[in-house]
Amino acid sequence: MGNLRASFFFFLTSTTILALYTPISTAQLTQGETRILFQLQKLLEYPQALNGWTNWTNFCFLPHSSSLKITCQNNHIIELSIVGNKTSPSHTPKPASGKFSPNSQQALSKTFSSDSFFTVLTKLSNLRVVSLVSLGLWGPLPAKINRLKSLEVLNISSNFLYGEIPSSVSSMKTLKSLILADNLFNGSVPDLKSLTFLQELNLGYNRLGPEFPSMGNSLVSVILRNNSLRSEIPLKITTFDQLQLLDISANHFGGPIPSSLFSMPSIQFLNLAGNQLSGGLSVNITCNAELKFVDVSNNLLIGKLPSCIGSRSGNRTVLYSWNCLSTSYIRYQHPYSFCHKEALAVKPPSRSKKEESSTKLGLILGIIGAIVGIIVVVGLLVLIIIRRTNIRTEKNIYDRSAADKMSLRSSPRPNIETRRVPQTMRLTSIGLAPYRIFTLEEIEDATNNFDPSNSMGEGSQEKVYKGWLIDGSVVLVKCLKLKQKQISQSLMQNIEETLSKLRHRHLVSVLGHCIVTLQDHPNTATTVFVVLEHISNGSLAEYVTDWRKKELLKWPQRMAITIGVARGVQFLHTGIAPGVFGNNMKINNILLDNSLSAKISSYKIPLPSKVGVENPLHGQDGGEKEDIYQLGIILLEVITGKLVKSSTELNEMKLELEKGLAVSNLKNVVESTIHGSYAYQSLKTAAEITVTCLSEDQTRRPSIEDVLWNLQYAMQVQEGWNSSGNLSTQM
Repeated sequence: MGNLRASFFFFLTSTTILALYTPISTAQLTQGETRILFQLQKLLEYPQALNGWTNWTNFCFLPHSSSLKITCQNNHIIELSIVGNKTSPSHTPKPASGKFSPNSQQALSKTFSSDSFFTVLTKLSNLRVVSLVSLGLWGPLPAKINRLKSLEVLNISSNFLYGEIPSSVSSMKTLKSLILADNLFNGSVPDLKSLTFLQELNLGYNRLGPEFPSMGNSLVSVILRNNSLRSEIPLKITTFDQLQLLDISANHFGGPIPSSLFSMPSIQFLNLAGNQLSGGLSVNITCNAELKFVDVSNNLLIGKLPSCIGSRSGNRTVLYSWNCLSTSYIRYQHPYSFCHKEALAVKPPSRSKKEESSTKLGLILGIIGAIVGIIVVVGLLVLIIIRRTNIRTEKNIYDRSAADKMSLRSSPRPNIETRRVPQTMRLTSIGLAPYRIFTLEEIEDATNNFDPSNSMGEGSQEKVYKGWLIDGSVVLVKCLKLKQKQISQSLMQNIEETLSKLRHRHLVSVLGHCIVTLQDHPNTATTVFVVLEHISNGSLAEYVTDWRKKELLKWPQRMAITIGVARGVQFLHTGIAPGVFGNNMKINNILLDNSLSAKISSYKIPLPSKVGVENPLHGQDGGEKEDIYQLGIILLEVITGKLVKSSTELNEMKLELEKGLAVSNLKNVVESTIHGSYAYQSLKTAAEITVTCLSEDQTRRPSIEDVLWNLQYAMQVQEGWNSSGNLSTQM
C-alpha cells in the first residue's frame, strides 16, 4: 500500500511531479525578469497569491507556499507556480447559451488576452516548471507556448482555456508532465508521440475527441476522463510498458476491452467506467500482480468476470456494477437485453462503411445492367428500390434503438453516475491517494492495536483513533459498529460504494475502509473502520479566537474559508446521491490545512439505513435547512470574531448584525483585526446572506447554491477592491 500511494503521489502531485531536481533559490533576478513578474501580476489582475509585491521584493527568496512558488537558478527563474481561487469549469454551471463568456464564470475580465499573457510568460525562457492553476485564464492557448524550450512541467489546469490544443506542443521535446485538465479544450489532441520524455498526461475534464490521442510509450500516467472520446480502445496502449495509471472513464468508448490491458507490466490503476464498452471478457485473462484498482462499472459488459478481477482477495479493489454481468449482485446489474440493445445502438462505425460499400456496389451493378439492356436496368432499379426500402426500414430500427437508448440513459437509476471513486484521481493533485480497502491487520498496525494513547475521542457508537500508515502518512480511523452481526455481500458493496464517494477538496476525505465481523466474539457486532485524512493545522475556531492566529485571517482569507465550507456543504447535499444532510456543522468541526483551506470534519458517514450508527438521509427538508442554519452561525462567528456559546448570545449577535445593516455601518460589529482589509459591499453581502441563513422560518432560509453564489459575489467585489488599491476608510 505504501509503495502504491508513494508512486501515485509522485506522478500526480501538481507542479512538483516529475521534477527530478530540487533547486534552491540562490540567485538575484535580473531587472528584466523582475519586470516580467510585475507584468504577469498585472495581466493576472492581481490575484491574492501575488499580493504584497514591491520594488524591494527579492523574488528568489520568497517563502514557498501552496499558492506561490518561485525558484531561481543562476539569476533566472526556472519555476513559477501560482494557484488561485477561481472556480474551474467543471465546478460551475455551464452557460445556457453553450458559449463561453468571461462574465458567466469566474474567469478573468474581458480585457484579459491569453496571447498577451503567454507572450510575456515565454520571455522567461529558462523556465522548467510552469504551473498556473485556478487563475481564471481564458481564451485559446497560443502556439507560442513552445518558445519555452527547457520546459519539463506544464500545468495550466482548472482554467477556462478553449479551442484546440496547439500542435506546437508536440515540439516541446523536454516535457515530462503535461496537465491541461479542467478547461474547455475541444477537438482532436495533437500527435504527442514525439514527446519521448513525457511521463504524465492529464487532459481530463475537457471536450476533446473523438479519436484516442496518439502518444509515446514512455508514459506512466494517462488521464483522459470526462471528454468526448468515442473510438475503440487502441491495442497500442497495451504495449506501454511503464504505464501505471490509465483513466479513460466518462467518455463514449465502445467495442470490446482488450484483455491484455489488465496484464500490462506496470499497470496499477485502471478506470474504464462510464463508457459503452461491450462484449465479454475472456475468463482466462491474467492480471498484473501490482494491479490495485479496476473500475469497469456503467458499461455494457456481459458474461462473467475473469477470476483475477472477480475475486476480492488481496488488496485489489474491483468495481463492476451496472453492466449485464452474471454475478451474485443482480441488484446492481442490468438484464442482458439492456446491454444487447444498447450495444447495437452504439455499434462502431464499421457498419455504416459496409452499407456505403454495398451502395457503391449496387450502383456499379446498375451501370453494368444498363449495358446489358433496358429490361435488366428496369429489373435492377426494382431491386434497388426494394433494397433502399430495406435500408430505410433498418434505419428506422436503428433510430428506435437510439431513442430507446436516450430514454434509458436519462431515466433515474439508483447510484448510477454518482460514484466519486474515479473523481478521486483528480484529488490526488491535493494529496489524496486512490480509494482502497484496508485489511484488519493494516488497521491494527496503523493504530498500534488500538492503543488507548492514540484515542482521539469516542461517542456512544463510535471511537476515533489516530494512526500511521506504512508509508508514514497520518490518518484518523473511525470505528463504527453496525446493528447486525452478519452483513450480506450486497450490503457490503453498498457500503463500499457509499463511502468511496466521500472525497472532496473541502471535506476531511475518506481514504478507504475495512469491514470486520469477529466470529469468536459473540457480543461484538460487525464494525466498519473508516480511514480518513488527518488535518493537523487546527480548527477555524482557533483561528477566530487565538490572537496569535487570528492576525492571519484578514477579510479575503475569511471569505475564502467560508466559500470552501459552503462548497463542502454543497457537495454533501448535491454532489452525491443520496445527499447527506444534518451534518453537525460547527466552527470547531471546520479544520484548516496548511494553506488555510477549509475542510469539514465530523459530517455524517452515510452508511445504509440498516446501520444503527447514523441515519444518512435525515430528511432532505429538515436536514438541509438545519445545515444552512448552522452554516449561518459559522458565518456569524467568522464575521464577528466571537464564538456562539448559547442561543441567547446567538440572538444578540444576530440582532447587532441586523442593526449594522440597517444603518449601513458594520464597523462596530466585525472583528477588529479585519478593519481596513474589507470592501464594504463585500462585507455587506456576506452579512446579508448570514442573516438570511439564520431565519427562524426554515422556508425563508436559502439553498446552499444561493449561499455559495452570494459568498462568491462578495469575494469578487473584494478582489476588485483589492486590485484597485482602494484604502478608503471603512464605514
